[in-house]
Amino acid sequence: MQRVSVVVVGGGQAGLSAAYHLRRRGIDFVVLDAEAAPGGAWQHRWESLRMATVNGIFDLPGFPKSPIEPDEPSRTAVPRYFAAFEREFALPIRRPVTVTAVRDSGATLLVETDHGAWEADALINATGTWTNPVLPRYPGHFDGIQRHTSGYVRAEDFAGLRVAVVGGGISALQQLEEISRFATTFWYTRREPVFRSGEFDPEAGRRTIAAVTADVEAGEPSGSVVSYTGLTWTSYARAAEERGVLERRPMFTALEPGGVREADGGFTPVDAILWATGFRAALAHLDPLHLRNERGGITMTGTQVAGEPRVHLIGFGPSQSTVGANRAGRDAARALAQYLTIAA
Repeated sequence: MQRVSVVVVGGGQAGLSAAYHLRRRGIDFVVLDAEAAPGGAWQHRWESLRMATVNGIFDLPGFPKSPIEPDEPSRTAVPRYFAAFEREFALPIRRPVTVTAVRDSGATLLVETDHGAWEADALINATGTWTNPVLPRYPGHFDGIQRHTSGYVRAEDFAGLRVAVVGGGISALQQLEEISRFATTFWYTRREPVFRSGEFDPEAGRRTIAAVTADVEAGEPSGSVVSYTGLTWTSYARAAEERGVLERRPMFTALEPGGVREADGGFTPVDAILWATGFRAALAHLDPLHLRNERGGITMTGTQVAGEPRVHLIGFGPSQSTVGANRAGRDAARALAQYLTIAA
């Protein structure tokens, strides 16, 4: 078994930010990342997601991004930037290492992985959400193609098909617009979509982060990005509207072998369903610590789990791709520096 002061789980933006600040404070740590290469979930994004259309990538601390062409795919640009950051600061990252469970072993934490165990005084969890896609359950059975956003690669894969796109978020809109260029699409959402009238400016971003923080600190399960921000009239949203694609339908009630049963009782034949239904925080490996409350959330004070100063959660929920991830990494490192001093 290996020993370290702090284990950081996850090597995405939040995990790298935490590592930077732990290094600056002289804390002994290791980053355990399940990915085979730098880049976190970004290396798995769909091919058409370009830097001009992503939801915002902020500079990592102490390492401004070099200029990036707006047309470059995010799945190559962001991992390249993350890899350069890792090299610049020579961070102690082990990969691919999957954390399978974290257990309370008294004064310390036992971090079990597929490559052995670690003993640590504290843990920063930065696993994000990409590995925990939300897949709603509906009665019945569908014989056609089913994909989640996490498995979506390119719109051309649906060429000539009849496709149900399910979801009212940013990714759903972008994928709906793309797929509709090659296929007949039907758009389903649980609620009527609400589009913002103004731009999503820095002040709106600060309000969003504050709202997310308030919910997390209250122990509420965080909602989707759109539940906090509303939809914006992006270039692809306007393109979809101009082509008549934004014709939202209420959610269907059941799956059938050749299609879906509509809310009004009618039947719509489809060949494929794209579940653009979002993600939840990937926290199952923390379940042995019994951190969840009766509502399924985790009550927190800042980044720290309430009543558990050894465990900090960062980089999940609607703020994971915003400046909130960097700030959370800094705050967690600062809090643990104080905790480790007191514990010593």
